[in-house]
Amino acid sequence: MFTTLAARAAALPVAVVTGLCGGGGQQPAVRIDPRAPVITRDDIVIHAPLERIWRIQTDIGAWPSWQPDVTRTEWLTPGPLRTGSVFRWSVHGLSDITSTVREVRPPHRIVWGGPAQGITAVHVWTFTPVRDGVRVHTEESWAGAPVEAARPELQAALDASLDAWLHHLKAQAEG
Repeated sequence: MFTTLAARAAALPVAVVTGLCGGGGQQPAVRIDPRAPVITRDDIVIHAPLERIWRIQTDIGAWPSWQPDVTRTEWLTPGPLRTGSVFRWSVHGLSDITSTVREVRPPHRIVWGGPAQGITAVHVWTFTPVRDGVRVHTEESWAGAPVEAARPELQAALDASLDAWLHHLKAQAEG
């Protein structure tokens, strides 16, 4: 069971979030859980226009075309991407992960998630123009019984997953 759980958790490049508010306006920004036993922060500079990077990252239906670990996506909320939008996706054999967008500030910030395999997490993406491109920063926290049971393995899995996601995004945006 431990090996299976670690393998499944490694497949979660997008996190889960429950019970947090989000959105624009004066509402506070959704943040990762600073007390979570697993936290990963990573960034990369992508040499492409901000709007292109934003479009690729937020076109959830197209993820399987550039993110090889994502095998299926399904948009469940009609209309444009917004706080409260819901999508279902599969990755590394984990099927039907349901995620909810918790905050959207185009083209600079998005947070999404939903419960999966007993892990509660928060995944935040920010996009900041810099002199030679766009700095894409992601941070994610994981908490819950599965994380407590396999902290070192899940830390390594999340580190690797976010690094791979950023490099696939870079390749797609610069290609």
